[in-house]
Formats: sequence, structure tokens, C-alpha cells
Amino acid sequence: MNPPDLLARCLGYLPQLLDGAITTLWLSAIAVACGFFAGIFIYMMSASKSRTLATAARAYVSIFRGTPVLAQLLVFYYVPSGLGWAIPGVVAAAVGLSMNTAAYQSQILGTGFIAIPRGQIEAAQTFNLTRRQTLWHVEIPQVLALTLPALVSEMIDIVKASAVVSVIAVTDLMRVGQQLSSVSYRPLEVYTLAACFYLAITSLLSLAGRGIERRVARRA
Repeated sequence: MNPPDLLARCLGYLPQLLDGAITTLWLSAIAVACGFFAGIFIYMMSASKSRTLATAARAYVSIFRGTPVLAQLLVFYYVPSGLGWAIPGVVAAAVGLSMNTAAYQSQILGTGFIAIPRGQIEAAQTFNLTRRQTLWHVEIPQVLALTLPALVSEMIDIVKASAVVSVIAVTDLMRVGQQLSSVSYRPLEVYTLAACFYLAITSLLSLAGRGIERRVARRA
């Protein structure tokens, strides 16, 4: 193996892998953001006094936590097509990942909601805050601070789980790696470089999460 040739080949892979990494990043970001708001809604359902809503929330969480992400993506991609509603793979991927992480985030956020002292909710009611105002101005900021490490971990999990979207023709980092491997016939080089991209993304997320944690701790 000639090191200069290896370096030249790796540099040649970089532009396409970078494009794939960008797709992975924005797809993961959309999934995490949508999953966050959906997770709050699912938790509110599970904490509802309505037995029907609570049961529906528990069933949702059980289904999405108990089945593989790959199976979920295939369902979201092929079922609409079977019904005559062809949707782009990237849309199916965004919906599938969002609904998957919503189930996990609802459980993570739930621990934060439970940890908030009841007296704070009662104080908000005393000041005539509406339920929506109490949720977004009193509860959510504290829930984010309490659950930040777990949320960052979930973000990292979604980045790694997004690798399976390549099976529904989404040109993410893994899909680009597959294409380059099939053209170059050098899978070890290509997949090692792709793994380095994933490691870089997850490491940056972890560092950013720790930085935000320290900042939140100083303000507390």
C-alpha cells in the first residue's frame, strides 16, 4: 500500500462524503427537533387523566421502542407507496426518525417534568399563568436543564441510527459510502473514512452538550 496514493484517494472521497455528512446532519436535526415537540405532546398524553390518551401514549412508546428503526423506515416508505401515495425517501426518513425519537424523548422529558417541584406549578397558577404559559415559561426550561445529558445522548443515537436511511435511497453519509465503495472497489478505505465522519459528528455533539451543561450549571 503506497501512502501517497492512499492519501490521494481519500482526499478524492472527501467531497462526496462531506455532502453525505451534511444530509445526515440536517436529517438528524429535523428528526430531533420534531421529535422534541412530539415527545412533549406524547408525555402530556401519558400524564393525562384520560385513560384513552394515556393508553394511546403508552402504546405508541411501546411500538416505536420495541421495533427496529429499519423496520419502521421501511413501513413509512413502502406502505404509502402500496396505497398509491408515493413519497420521497427523504420524507419517509424524516418522518420515521422523528416518530422514533419522539418515543424516546417522551420518556427522557418525562423524568424532567416529574422532577419539577409541584410548588412551582402552583405558584404559576397563583400568578394567573395559563397552562400553556406555565408549560413553556416554567416547565420546559427546567426540563431541558435537567435532561440535557440524556437529550444529547439521544441526538447522538439518532445520528448513528440515520445510517439505515440508505436502504430507502436517501443519499446520506452511509449511502455515499456504499456508492463510492461500489465504484472504487476499496470498501475498507471508504467505510473507514465514513466512520471517521460519524465519529467527528458525534464527538462534536458530545463536546457541545458538555459545554452547554457547564454554562447551565454556572447560571444555576
